[in-house]
Amino acid sequence: MSVQDERLRRLLGGDEIAWLVDRARRRLEQGKPLTGTVTLTTATSAQRRAAEVLLGRRAGAGSSLSVSLDEVDRILRAGGVTAGGLHEAVVRLRGPIRDQAGEKAAQAAAWERAFARLDALIADRPELSGWRSWLESTGLVRRLTPTAQEARILLDRLSAVLERLPSPGTPLGRLAAETCADAHALDEGRPLATLALSAARALSGLPHAGEGGADARRSAWAAVGVHLDDLSSLVLCLGLPGDGHSPTGRMLSAARAAGEPCVLTLRQLRRHEAPLRADLVRICENPVVVAAAADELGASCPPLVCGGGRPSAAVWRLLDLLAAGGAAFAYHGDFDWGGIAIAAAVHERLGFLPWRFDTASYQAVPSSAPLSGQVRPTPWDPELGIAMEGRGVRVEEELVLAELIADLVPKGGGRH
Repeated sequence: MSVQDERLRRLLGGDEIAWLVDRARRRLEQGKPLTGTVTLTTATSAQRRAAEVLLGRRAGAGSSLSVSLDEVDRILRAGGVTAGGLHEAVVRLRGPIRDQAGEKAAQAAAWERAFARLDALIADRPELSGWRSWLESTGLVRRLTPTAQEARILLDRLSAVLERLPSPGTPLGRLAAETCADAHALDEGRPLATLALSAARALSGLPHAGEGGADARRSAWAAVGVHLDDLSSLVLCLGLPGDGHSPTGRMLSAARAAGEPCVLTLRQLRRHEAPLRADLVRICENPVVVAAAADELGASCPPLVCGGGRPSAAVWRLLDLLAAGGAAFAYHGDFDWGGIAIAAAVHERLGFLPWRFDTASYQAVPSSAPLSGQVRPTPWDPELGIAMEGRGVRVEEELVLAELIADLVPKGGGRH
């Protein structure tokens, strides 16, 4: 060991002065200069003596101990201990200095690259901007992927999925296979599925985190046209005329004759290729309307389809078959912004006459339930959206259930 090394060890290598070397190293790692004063608030007598040996003078009194880094640097240089002063001393005692600032900047750049494709997509999809902010504030991506490199792969796949949404009538497995080359990439519990499902909720105006459970997951995917499988996507209806030429047609005929609601799967409706014939088909949002209509009217109930909230792929398939058969539609739903969004989707795809779903009907129902959420347009009655925003209350379908059932009573007919 050289003389300089021995002197350096004697001045700064002991345990009693290690706190000062550690403070200096931390400053270097943070990219800060070795200037100013460092203070040890509760110094022992041994630590004070070590500082006095280093400085060559008394190091003050009291419990705290303050040392000037500029003075230490000058002492090391002037005494020939280290030509590079305190910086060189720290390196010789502790090893190479990490560039934490540089590492932090490189890491930030890597994360920015990871989000690059997704951010470019969101620039053209403003409806996802709030969701993107939510991702950032919750740190969800960083919790799902430990490194920026892994995150980039995940987010690029997510972008490929979002470029396809909404995607009406698409099975989830097919969407995963076509966008990620992995039919199970969007299976529940996979990181990509977690992110994609939150984006699907955002596209549908639902809370990004959403509710747990299979039904909530199925509804969120259905809102962007994606179904989990042909058997889990369902539609509830009552009084639809069937036919004797297909299994689905015979099921509808039997249910109508019995006055009972009928639940059809997407599988059944996909296998039924012929249009379904009906004149006017009423659409409601909530199953309670169908249940009440079956109880009150039974076999005399005219054609009624329940959207069940966000229409599933089965709902859309049934409505498309009815539209192909020449049916006209009348629609009623909840007077809240979620209900308005559902109605707007039906109106855009099929068109409809409002069924007690206009400004006058909204204003006529007493309600004190507060209206919240994002304002939505009401193209079938532009004044409705203005009235809802001004009044600020929501009106649920159940509040006008008696009126809806009365509308379904056939002219010249009666109830059960």
